[in-house]
Amino acid sequence: MQILTDLDLTRLLTQAKAVSTMEQALEAHAAGSLIAPPRFAVDTPRGGLVFTAGAETGRARALGFRVYDTFASASPDRTQLVAVYDSDTGGFRGLVAGILLGALRTAAINAVAIKHMARPDARILGVLGSGFQARRQVQAALAVRSFEEVRVYSPTAGHPRAFAAEMSTVLGVPVIAGASAEDVVRRAHVLITATTSPTPVFEAGWLRPGTHVNTIGPKYRDMHEVSPEVAARSAVVATDSLEQVDAYPRPFFLAGTPDRERMVELGDIVAGREAGRTSPDDLTLFCSVGLAGTEVVLADTALTLARLE
Repeated sequence: MQILTDLDLTRLLTQAKAVSTMEQALEAHAAGSLIAPPRFAVDTPRGGLVFTAGAETGRARALGFRVYDTFASASPDRTQLVAVYDSDTGGFRGLVAGILLGALRTAAINAVAIKHMARPDARILGVLGSGFQARRQVQAALAVRSFEEVRVYSPTAGHPRAFAAEMSTVLGVPVIAGASAEDVVRRAHVLITATTSPTPVFEAGWLRPGTHVNTIGPKYRDMHEVSPEVAARSAVVATDSLEQVDAYPRPFFLAGTPDRERMVELGDIVAGREAGRTSPDDLTLFCSVGLAGTEVVLADTALTLARLE
């Protein structure tokens, strides 16, 4: 039995490989060969398990599921699992255990959104949030755009400067701690919000013309890091899965609005069926919901690379 851990993924999966794999998975979704049902959960009084399952029956011929928990515990035994099977034979291909694969998947999908929705001449990347996911998002974004600098802000004292010092070394480009969220947003050509904030972390009026926004954090009607006004001002509003948007356990933050009705899927943009933007001055918005099945495809890629070593 082949089992990979976070250490293995660090060795096997480059940012560019993760992004190209997710781009192919999104194309497969548009073509109908990625089966991606909404997630489901098993809940107990103290926490539960969330399952996302899916299959890519074209290129990868992979079938499987990811499971992660919702417990508040800080137990070191908590982890995530992705199991991969052959979609033609049912044969078991292997297991990936750890927290890294989910973050790599999410960052890679958001990088695909930047590639297809942001202006080609975008030079400044802004980031609101300075945690684990923010780090992965920035690394993936640099795999699709040659940003000249990165600006970061989070409200916790010391975190933006620590993030800037660490990521400047990792990325090889200047990473600058912003004075405020407004300072970062007004400068950014591409903005990533990777927070856990239940309220909007910036004002729509701060966005400069032509900015592309990726929202990673909460997107419920009663809890959202990006204001619905950002969607209303955006020429294109996209997500990786409309089905999952409508299957949210609580109403999606754009549910029942005209902006939800005009949302398009990123896979259709990648496939050329929809436009990622219509002019250089467009505001564009990508709402990341975690397309089911993509974890399985990325895990299968890592397992294949491991077998070839």
